Amino acid sequence: MAASRYAGKMLPMNVTAPAPTARLLPDDDALRAMLHNEVHARPSARVRLPALVIYVAVLNEGITREQECEHLRRLSGQQDLTPERLQGNFLRLRFENYTVKWERHTEFTRYSIVQPLPERAWLGASDPELLSALVLAPEWLRDIPGRTIAAIKLVMVHGDLSTPEATMAQARNWFGEQPIVASVMGNNGHSWVATDFQLRDSGFERLLIIAPPGTSETRSGRISQRLLELETYRLMALRGLPVAKGLGPMLSEAERQLADITAQLENKSASEQGLLDTLVSLAGRVERATAEHDYRFSATRAYHTLVEQRLAELREQPVAGTQTLGEFLQRRLSPAMATVAATAQRLASLSERVSRTSALLRTRVDIATEVQNQQLLAKLTRGQELQLRLQSTVEGLSIAAISYYVVSLLLYAVKAVKAAGVPLDPEIAVGALIPLVLWGVWRTTRRIHARLHAGNQSSAS
Repeated sequence: MAASRYAGKMLPMNVTAPAPTARLLPDDDALRAMLHNEVHARPSARVRLPALVIYVAVLNEGITREQECEHLRRLSGQQDLTPERLQGNFLRLRFENYTVKWERHTEFTRYSIVQPLPERAWLGASDPELLSALVLAPEWLRDIPGRTIAAIKLVMVHGDLSTPEATMAQARNWFGEQPIVASVMGNNGHSWVATDFQLRDSGFERLLIIAPPGTSETRSGRISQRLLELETYRLMALRGLPVAKGLGPMLSEAERQLADITAQLENKSASEQGLLDTLVSLAGRVERATAEHDYRFSATRAYHTLVEQRLAELREQPVAGTQTLGEFLQRRLSPAMATVAATAQRLASLSERVSRTSALLRTRVDIATEVQNQQLLAKLTRGQELQLRLQSTVEGLSIAAISYYVVSLLLYAVKAVKAAGVPLDPEIAVGALIPLVLWGVWRTTRRIHARLHAGNQSSAS
């Protein structure tokens, strides 16, 4: 059979190859494009060394995209910037000699300015001043909407990594002889990072990256992004620490109060209503604390996980005579994260214990209620017995009374018959009928009771 080639396969001549633009798939899910493009949502910058990166992260609670867009419009040539361009949570604006990157996250927004590094701040300088070289007006940085959570001056320079001692001496001199921590990054030692983790009077901290000549711009961009994210996520993770410390006294008081309530449960003389009021108040405080701070504790765990991931991505190796970033952060960050985790667990445990104590108190109240119901039923039973006895007595009296009236009527009737001429002794005749009258009245009463009882049973069914 004759055949034609299509996509490297032999197809029969009578089969038409699909056009390159033909749709070969079912309709897309509504979220497919967005989910697929998420991997490209925040691409790394391309940084040409030597470079200065001015980085500011601000909390964006209460700050809208419109406000951030209005601030970005103050940049040269951006007067026509629209909020629609900020809907993707990422925007890079390129200018003649610098770039400005905007990124919005759930709790914070990041601004990064990448510009050339002045020669006076290259490796070999001593504690160089950097902000005077900023290409933007200082007022633009100061007016960024939000509250600052991180501010970093990241300097990326070329250096000779084949002479570790000399390079480390230059790095220390660059930081003004401040104690620093440093790491060799990458399995092949492609670059160094050094910092002193100090906030300067300007409100910024400094990071120094030393890379050999020939380092690609894409690698420089990835390195800078990882380090800036590492420090931002570290600070965001630590936001849970003041919350945990602030909850400590409340948790201690609540635990003591819960222990008192549990002890009083063993005392049968304690008032259930008083215990219930105290427990409800305690449960309300615990649940309010959980509602207010559970998100913060969850966010702290998430940010700490990101910090550990970024540290792992650095693939650090030690520099002789100094700690690595990972070692330094492990010793300082881990106790804080342990405190937050312990407080979150303590709060959750307290909530569970309050629930168990509530169940115990509810059981005690249910038992007390059941005892009261049994006592009430016993009283009702005794009352019904008395009522039945009284009813029997009344019935006996009623039979006697009815019989008396019937005998009286019979006496009048017999007297009337005697007056008509029949020779009868009324008293003897009526006296003889008295047993029959009593039996007849009693029998009639029983039949009425039987009918009433049968009617009640049919109504109940």
